[in-house]
Amino acid sequence: MAKKLYFGSNLKMYKNTAATVSYLQDLEEKTKDIPKITRFIIPSFTTLERASAAVDHQNIMIGAQNMCYADEGQFTGEISPLMLKELGIDLVMIGHSERRHVFGEKDAEENRKVLAALSHGFTALLCIGETADEKNYGISTEILRQQLKIGLFGVRPEDTDRLWIAYEPVWSIGVNGTPASADYAEEMHFEIKKCLAELFGERAERIPVLYGGSVNPGNAEELIVQKDIDGLFVGRAAWDAAKFDALIRQALKAYASGAE
Repeated sequence: MAKKLYFGSNLKMYKNTAATVSYLQDLEEKTKDIPKITRFIIPSFTTLERASAAVDHQNIMIGAQNMCYADEGQFTGEISPLMLKELGIDLVMIGHSERRHVFGEKDAEENRKVLAALSHGFTALLCIGETADEKNYGISTEILRQQLKIGLFGVRPEDTDRLWIAYEPVWSIGVNGTPASADYAEEMHFEIKKCLAELFGERAERIPVLYGGSVNPGNAEELIVQKDIDGLFVGRAAWDAAKFDALIRQALKAYASGAE
């Protein structure tokens, strides 16, 4: 049976409000005829109110790039779940490699954010991934399992319908990132799904695992046809609506050919 596919992008600290709204409306118009896929865009905080109002969320889900685990309190500079709920967003990204490796967030902190996001009705998108050194030491699987087991500690099985995982190897992200080979990405996705099955049993089958890390038109096709890759979390290759539309259609065509 064909699986449901996911395509999304994190806009990082790019695009002001006007550019974000224009991009979202253009992307919605270009991709609205594509059935049976989930699209999501994660803009910067200052754009979220207008971004959320700019599109039909049945067509494009809107997410936040981070969130505090507390509803309120003395957390200067943070954004609470209650504040995000006011904006009507759909999902919260947690544990992006830049949050972990630039801002020093730890697995236990990501866990608190995952639990908070789920308790407030958001979809929680937990990002995991190993560094280049960890890959070279041959401990990628152990690192991913640790990030999953700590990051998802205490998640109730009934909440897994609103849980997504993004595998983003740290060495493959950003301007100087090196894309993972399709075989390596599939191997890691297999290990991720095996760990999720240990944690949640049959319910783990409902948890999509997306690949992110220098996804581009040159590798999207070979990535999306892998058995354990449920979608693509695209970076700068998605930041032009026409190019993202083309990438999605190209990937879907490859997937359809492989599923026949």
